[in-house]
Amino acid sequence: MLRQPARRYGVVLITSMILILISIYISLTNGEFDMTVRDIVETLLRIHPVPEHDLVVFDFRLPRIVIAALIGFALGMVGAVIQGLTRNGLADPGILGINAGAGAAIVIFTFLFQGLPTSTGWFAIMAKPLFGLVGGLAAAALIFVFAWKRGKLDPQRLILVGIAIGSGFGAVSLFLSLKMNPQDFEMATVWLTGSIWNANWAYIAAMLPWLLILLPIVYRKAHLLDLLQLEEISVKGLGVSTEREKMILLLCCIGVVSACVSVSGNIGFVGLLAPHMARRLVGIRHQYVLPISGTLGMLLVVLSDFISKTVFKPVELPVGIVISLIGVPYFIYLLFKARK
Repeated sequence: MLRQPARRYGVVLITSMILILISIYISLTNGEFDMTVRDIVETLLRIHPVPEHDLVVFDFRLPRIVIAALIGFALGMVGAVIQGLTRNGLADPGILGINAGAGAAIVIFTFLFQGLPTSTGWFAIMAKPLFGLVGGLAAAALIFVFAWKRGKLDPQRLILVGIAIGSGFGAVSLFLSLKMNPQDFEMATVWLTGSIWNANWAYIAAMLPWLLILLPIVYRKAHLLDLLQLEEISVKGLGVSTEREKMILLLCCIGVVSACVSVSGNIGFVGLLAPHMARRLVGIRHQYVLPISGTLGMLLVVLSDFISKTVFKPVELPVGIVISLIGVPYFIYLLFKARK
């Protein structure tokens, strides 16, 4: 009996990884400039390199795919953690306003440095996650202040408070973007809807350290997320410092979300969809749910990015809009299901 969940986890993990590889293959070979498998392999292995192929693969497609995969994996894991912390299946970074808080801080950063050389250099690229962290912390602090009731976080108030805070930060972002010059306003508007069209290796270098440091910390605390599903008194009776552990997990989630928002804007619903699908596939143990949520989130964002740049040609939709087209109906379904 104990081997069955582990076997199912292995099957789901391998299947999802195969689907991710297929999605990456499709994204690499298809687009405005179609390439064969042989072209891709020769370009990656530096066999008879062709400048046009190098440009398409290394400057356009591969950075975009890598960022989509990293963001999907990170948001999927973070969504599972936040749902576990709040014991609320409708919680995710976007709905709780953490994305909006991080996004507003980065818009403020862009507004302050617009037109300056630093706004497009390495200073801006590396500093954006820090600004996003401040905004995410501000959003989380407001959520705790208004959703805290009788010494604990009230899950019923959490969603309403998160939506209100997200709307407030969204209004701040829109107001500041209207004050920008036309070029920066256009870029800010596209970025706020969730877009990775401007992906490059510098963005990957900026976000990767955050993910490599914080996501392993989150995964090591998977057993604590299982315990936190019990009553608060029972968990404390086991010797767990619940408030301290919740704070560590929440700070890790905010750091990861801030790094993602700094390079992709506000991509919502990944952290809502992936954990629900993961729990249906592998059960409720977070040791299994966290990695599967990450791989499913990775698959969702990579596929959505491919759809955004090909299906609606010659127009390219931001990937956040494509994911919202999938996420909104599913969110409504979950709301109706929760009422039963």
